[in-house]
Amino acid sequence: MSYQEVWFKDMGAMRYKDAWDYQEQLLQENVAIKTALREAQDKGETSNVNHQTSNHLLFVEHPHVYTLGKSGHMENVLLSEENLAKRGIDFFRINRGGDITYHGPGQIVGYPIFDLERFYTDIGRYLRNIEEVVIRTLANYGLKGERSPGETGVWLDPSVRGRERKICAIGVRTSRWITMHGFALNVNTNLEYFNFIIPCGIQNKQVTSLQKELGRKLDMEEVKQQLRKNFEEVFEIRLRNADEI
Repeated sequence: MSYQEVWFKDMGAMRYKDAWDYQEQLLQENVAIKTALREAQDKGETSNVNHQTSNHLLFVEHPHVYTLGKSGHMENVLLSEENLAKRGIDFFRINRGGDITYHGPGQIVGYPIFDLERFYTDIGRYLRNIEEVVIRTLANYGLKGERSPGETGVWLDPSVRGRERKICAIGVRTSRWITMHGFALNVNTNLEYFNFIIPCGIQNKQVTSLQKELGRKLDMEEVKQQLRKNFEEVFEIRLRNADEI
């Protein structure tokens, strides 16, 4: 079996805008490569671009921030700009799908920058595979993560009314089949920050974390290792340390 090579980088704690800019840089570099190769092909020429697009997986932990997707609604943000500033919470309107979500300490945010033309050109399958990575990771801790029909992300007890609780939000953007943005898994997250928004625009459903479900604080590095292993298995990739580039 042939495995795609993906460059992995754990960026540690990083402000949201800096990580967003870095994702955009990687995406645009890949788009430029694809454009040059396509133009050369159309002209029947041999391009001087002698390499393929590169795939990346970034892990990061953000300071407190709310992000509103392009289909989101401001009424799902329950704090004024003044109160956001008082609480030290950043806010960004961004270009991914989905509505409002929260990122903060104790949460693992993953950003795959994948060229789906090197995998499969199917956004639905891509989203389901990200969900599968998280579902397998939760299973490593004895939790049954599940999908909720019509609601991208990973849930616990999604079919039990009054017990539905979301543990992982997912929202992506693609350009020329290059992906960016990704998933946010609540590990040791302070869930109080979700009280100031209507998470993902979904009313009357709870948000949870690994820490809340298991009753103990988890080792973030251990959870990251589980996520990495499951990314390799689900996407049939091999992760390499980006420091080797």
